[in-house]
Order: sequence, then C-alpha cells, then structure tokens
Amino acid sequence: MNKKILNTLSLLFFIFWAFGNLYSQNEEGDKEKLAQTGFQFLSVGTSARATALGEAYTTYEGHSEALFYNPAGLARMNSMFGVAFNQMNWIADIKYYSGSLSLNFEDGKYGVFGLSFLSIDYGKFYWTQVADNESGYRDIGADWAKPSAFAIGLGYAKELSDKFSVGGQIKYVKQKLGTSIVPIYEGFNKLVGTEEQDYAVGVLAFDFGTLYKTGFKSLVFGMSIRNFSQEVKFEREGFQLPLTFKIGISFNMIDFFPEMEENHSFVISFDAAHPRSHAEYISIGGEYTFMNMFAIRGGYVTGQDLFSYSVGFGVRTFGFQFDYAFTPFDVFNNVHRFSVGFAY
Repeated sequence: MNKKILNTLSLLFFIFWAFGNLYSQNEEGDKEKLAQTGFQFLSVGTSARATALGEAYTTYEGHSEALFYNPAGLARMNSMFGVAFNQMNWIADIKYYSGSLSLNFEDGKYGVFGLSFLSIDYGKFYWTQVADNESGYRDIGADWAKPSAFAIGLGYAKELSDKFSVGGQIKYVKQKLGTSIVPIYEGFNKLVGTEEQDYAVGVLAFDFGTLYKTGFKSLVFGMSIRNFSQEVKFEREGFQLPLTFKIGISFNMIDFFPEMEENHSFVISFDAAHPRSHAEYISIGGEYTFMNMFAIRGGYVTGQDLFSYSVGFGVRTFGFQFDYAFTPFDVFNNVHRFSVGFAY
C-alpha cells in the first residue's frame, strides 16, 4: 500500500476512535446517558435496500443514497448520473420522503458530487389554547400549526487509490414544532393574556466516511460519522443531534465459488454502531443477487425494543431500480419502504 494512503488511513482511524471516546464520556463518570438528543428523525433509515439489510450498509458503494449512510460510497460510481427517491409511512402516521442525486465527472477524476434531501410530514395535530374558562382551555382545531422537519445536503467523495476512498457531506437540518399560544400570568394564577411563540430550529450538520478495499477478494471495511453538529435548543435546555459512529465490513461469499460469479452474488455485511442516544448495537445483512437484476435481502438488528428484522427485494434493469423493504413492529403498524432509482 502507498505510504501516504497508509498514513491517511491510520489518521482517520485515530480520529474516529478519538471522537468515539470523547462524546461517550460524560460528567457522571461511568453512568450511561441515553435519550439525550433531539432531531431523532435523522436516525430513521429511509432507503428500502439499506433497511432490508438491517442498515448494515456502511460498506455499500456506487449509489447516490450512500449520502444517507456513508458518503465515501459515492466515490466508486460506475455511472455518470444517478438519482434515487424513497417513500415511507413511519409509525404514528408520520411520512418520510427523501431523495439523492449524484454526478460523476470524467470517471471520478474530479471526484463525485451529490445532493440529498429529507422531508418529514408529522400529520395532523389537534391543538388547544389556554383559556380563562371552567376547563382552562379551548380547542383551536388541527389547522393552527403543522409540525415538520427537513434536511438538505451537499456531498463529495473521492477515490484516493484503487483501495481507499473518502467522502463527506454538509447539510442544513431544520425542525419546526409549530406555533404555540403561551399564557401570560400575573402573580401565580391570574391569566392576563397570551402571546404566540414560534418553535423552529435549524443547524448545520456534517457526515464523514471512509471505505477501504483490503485486496483480499471482495472484503471491504468502512467507517462513518453522521450528524456531527453544535448544540441546539428550543427553549432553555440544549441538545445534540443523534451523532452516530459506525464501523462496517462486507464480503461476497460467491468469491469462494468462481464458477458462479457471472450470474450470482451473495454479500454478507456487518455494522457495529455507537449512537449518542441509544445503546450500542450490531446490524447484520445479507443480499443475494441473480444476474445483477433480481435481489432478495434480509437483515437483523440487535438491541432494539420494537423491531429486530427486516426483509425485502429489488429489481434492476436498463438503469432503473425498484426496492421494497418490510419491517414488523411490535405495537405499531408494520413499516413499508419503497425506493426507485435511475443511473446513466
């Protein structure tokens, strides 16, 4: 391996390790602090392919949706142009819409650029307002305010050698919780009026990632940091975005059967995740592909309270791709994800 690439890889490993240890420490010593983040919509996967694999997706490359998992995956795009759209009905009637676009100039000579967007519709909320009556409030309907959230990002990835690639994304993230009617009291309990308070917060966040091909058949290592940002707050208490560190590995098992390589692929992937707002967990995924056209997928995630596995399939032909994923939830409605894409 080129000495410069080796030094760069070693430095990145150190940075990932240092960041992981830095934010895992807290003032309470050995006590574990969980649920300390906001903007949790950034933690929900939207890609049908990635979710069907249990989001063991850190080492997957060549698609614009890598912006949502590991930006370094953009670097080895085989096409000049790629676009993908995802739709999902999440729990509690929350709807997710996302998409990504990638542009590859002169076969990666100048790197690969990408755009991403994510939009969340929280559905209807029925609001009440403080009032000086017997019940202490009055109904003001569902049209008073509509909570929403979105993220839009610009990414870039570059293949530094035939084995090593890096990538990053800067994104603007905003969440609007609506407009509240805040009561104004005189003394302890005398209501003298109200005023409107708008609850909307936006912040810049950063994603980083690396991919390293070991040279042993198709064995790939990857690392990513997602949602790194400054602290934000709506009122008095500040909070962090759901910062997440991931290390992944994947391997095509068909490498051991050269006579089957032309029409078959069976990739096994593992991700170890260290999120700020949740205990560490492991994701395991498997994807069997026939003739580079039909794919069947399955994934399993440890340490989750309401779900554990996902399944799905994909169809790809003439540059078009359709993917579907199904995730059963214990107490909520089952979640269906749909993705479509095109590459040229």
